[in-house]
Amino acid sequence: MSETIKHRLQVPMDKGGMRLDQVAAELFSDYSRARLQTWIKEEALKVDGRACKPREKLLGGEWLELEAELEAQERWLPEAIDLPIVYEDEHILILNKPAGLVVHPAAGHSEGTLLNALLHHAPELNVVPRAGIVHRLDKDTTGLMVVAKTIQAQTDLVEQLQERSMGREYEAVVQGVMTGGGTVDEHMGRHSRHRQKMAVVAEGSGKNAVTHYRVLEKFRAHTHIRCKLETGRTHQIRVHMAHIHYPLVGDPLYGGRNRLPKGCTPDLQDALRLFQRQALHAKRLELSHPATGEWMEWEVELPEDLKALLAALDEDRQGYDDYL
Repeated sequence: MSETIKHRLQVPMDKGGMRLDQVAAELFSDYSRARLQTWIKEEALKVDGRACKPREKLLGGEWLELEAELEAQERWLPEAIDLPIVYEDEHILILNKPAGLVVHPAAGHSEGTLLNALLHHAPELNVVPRAGIVHRLDKDTTGLMVVAKTIQAQTDLVEQLQERSMGREYEAVVQGVMTGGGTVDEHMGRHSRHRQKMAVVAEGSGKNAVTHYRVLEKFRAHTHIRCKLETGRTHQIRVHMAHIHYPLVGDPLYGGRNRLPKGCTPDLQDALRLFQRQALHAKRLELSHPATGEWMEWEVELPEDLKALLAALDEDRQGYDDYL
């Protein structure tokens, strides 16, 4: 299954001297630059009926003719998987991802992913790249995600991410007692030895990454924090917090050994030992609606396992205070 699109637009005279790929990005703004460049190279996008190269300069007045196929995501099968949807209209879908749900199929996870669930819930997503997924959460990170239901919405949301106008806030529980909030501004890249991990790297050898954090509550050996992302690098909060020596509780890649407060109760020992995922939740999401421009905001509660962990930490703190 696929969809054929056809467009014919004239290049404004004031665009004379600009490259074809630049003009195409302005005239066909519903589609990404990468997609348009591919169509130019495949000769699906022509200038006055002739094939051109992406970097060829235009004079102005030419006609750009686009006829292309939007291929369906045929290699991924729809699956009836429950989706905790927070909001949905014809353009976007907001969901509260549970722990354990892989976002996109990959080696070892070809089925049972969010993408498979989305294709079942909204079959029209089969012509939208990656079934409308514009950003990801790690398998065991919970919380809010936005999915684009049209190519136009996807292009707009990707631009919001790139321009850092989309607001994303997380809550986490870290090991160690922070004195206050701050900002981690450290470049990130693939770990030099452990390829499944990311790491802070020297400026110039990775991508810039900025995480702001503030303290919500302090415990005897842990801190409940809120993080706001400027960028969205893989494992960003997990890597940045570990870099400043406050790794997330339960993080299998970056957490290290559990730090137990002196004389802590068996209940807290069990709570920390049994928390087998990174204690991270995408709490708040805000964005400009890709069709209406309306500013929209969503916030969801912490999942039950995080609530239980915080309750155990609070009980330990109160018991220690009573003992003193």
